Amino acid sequence: MWQALRALPRTVWLIGLISLVNDSASEMLYPLIPLYLASVLMSGPRVLGFIEGVAEATASLLKLFSGVVVDRTRRGKPWIVVGYALAGLGRPLIAFVGSWPWLFVIRFSDRVGKGLRTSPRDALLAASAGPERRGLAFGVHRAMDNAGAVVGPVLAATLLGTGMALRDVFLWSFVPGVICLALSLAIREPAQPLPRQARRTRWKFGELPPVLRRYLTVVALFTLGNSSNMFLLLRARELGLTEAQVPLLWAGVSAVAMLLSTPLSGLSDRFGRKRFLVGGYLAYAAVYLALARLRTDGAEMLALYALYGVFLGATEGVEKAMVADLAPADGTGAAFGWFNLVAGIMLLPASILFGWLYQTFSAMLAFSVSGCLALAAAALLLAWVHPPARA
Repeated sequence: MWQALRALPRTVWLIGLISLVNDSASEMLYPLIPLYLASVLMSGPRVLGFIEGVAEATASLLKLFSGVVVDRTRRGKPWIVVGYALAGLGRPLIAFVGSWPWLFVIRFSDRVGKGLRTSPRDALLAASAGPERRGLAFGVHRAMDNAGAVVGPVLAATLLGTGMALRDVFLWSFVPGVICLALSLAIREPAQPLPRQARRTRWKFGELPPVLRRYLTVVALFTLGNSSNMFLLLRARELGLTEAQVPLLWAGVSAVAMLLSTPLSGLSDRFGRKRFLVGGYLAYAAVYLALARLRTDGAEMLALYALYGVFLGATEGVEKAMVADLAPADGTGAAFGWFNLVAGIMLLPASILFGWLYQTFSAMLAFSVSGCLALAAAALLLAWVHPPARA
């Protein structure tokens, strides 16, 4: 494992470092947005579901666009730089927001940046690592991304613990945003990240390989029950955690994912992606079904959020490596575009449905529905998606 890690190209490590810095800024604010929305802007779960659903769905459409452009031009760096610039310069503006529509505009611009950079970044990772180290490369990227998700909430909790106002914490996100932009300018693309026959881009869904289309259908079903993680943070607050403890809880989740992403994704290179994805879906179902009945914070709640970190570690890198495995050689960008589109566009009905069930009926019903959808996705993946054997 260590020898394989040392053999990974510079581009993989640089993209991972960029994600670490970017997520330090993003995740410093992420656990605070539902608190800010509720305590300062006086809005509830339905507004949260609308903001997250529309913003993520829009980002997903741009992920398909940017993926197709990468296949046609074989250049991803410009989109990566612009994407990180939009995010880094927009987040601090939340400090000046006085109503939820303005928060929506800023969150929307942040997700536009994500939409422009994600598919080019994923295609660049796949092209840099090669098929024999694909899972490991995506696992390293997710581990460093989750390391940023540990640093960010710890910074947020530290700043809040000193008595700093929520608005001032948002302003501090400007510093890592600028660093991330500078690092993205240092990316060097491979001379030929895609074969020359990629000039005729196959971007239509019907032109994707059948097994990839089936896999994307499973992803859509699972994502319908995988609403914004902000609802997990809202649930933790309701169960008794303080405002300062909520970011620390999310840092713990990200720490578990960080530690497990690289080894689990690396093992999927040897033992196959499918079993890791099924195991991750089952872990997700267990967490949500248990949170549906939980009544207070404590050791059981901490164990459930740790298990959620296991789910992230077992799936985040593996699901993208699976896309690269199933994609045609001349259509990696479009394949990642469709994957990101499907996973993101389903967040709109998922978040709106979850927020509506949560506020209109109960947290028990909302979490139970999500858990059952995850179980159905695991069963469908087992029965319907059969990746070709790899050498």
